[in-house]
Amino acid sequence: MSVKFIADKTVSSPVEIIDVTEDPEYERFLYRCILHSKNAWTRASYRKHKLRREYLEFVIPRGFRKKVLFYKGDHVGMIEYVPAEVSDYPIIGDNVIVMNCIWVHKRGQGHNFGKRLIAHMMEDKKEAAGFATLGLENHWTAWMKKREMEWLGFKSVKSVKLMHKRKHEGRCFTIHLMWMPANENAKPPTWDESRLLEGTHFCEYHPLYHGRYGCEGLKEIFEK
Repeated sequence: MSVKFIADKTVSSPVEIIDVTEDPEYERFLYRCILHSKNAWTRASYRKHKLRREYLEFVIPRGFRKKVLFYKGDHVGMIEYVPAEVSDYPIIGDNVIVMNCIWVHKRGQGHNFGKRLIAHMMEDKKEAAGFATLGLENHWTAWMKKREMEWLGFKSVKSVKLMHKRKHEGRCFTIHLMWMPANENAKPPTWDESRLLEGTHFCEYHPLYHGRYGCEGLKEIFEK
């Protein structure tokens, strides 16, 4: 039996995208994915994420934004983005906005909410030269798939094949640098390939998160 999680605030429209970045009422969304129930959201549970808290304290004053999409009062989608120069992704580019994450829960699928969130990001950062993110191919998790990033309008401009040092040893997957220019003259970004080997640190739910599978003591969790 499916369970419907209702937001605290009654929304006036069937679809609303709310900036949860600095509103104390929605603080929990900064620490937890939308797939978690409200029962899992207690101050004790999300305040324990020290690395996430330190990351937010650094990037929020520098342009970080997280938006949550509510559909009929239910939180079913989210997008998180930040200027490239302060992103945890090793993406390098002038006036580039990096999309850390986008996710639409299965209970909100079929309404093009992903593209609506992308359009919202582009309108919010309309002075940007373009938008970049990472896309995964043949990775064992369901998040940030290359084909889904392509459906949202991104194209691969670089890629590298890696293996995880602890999980599924010997299994290769590909990380793609995905790019969506805001105008035809925008210069594509590049990346620091060596930093890719370290994984990400800004969110423990990210598929490339460093601190899992017994990797806490390693500097690099991936190898070519």
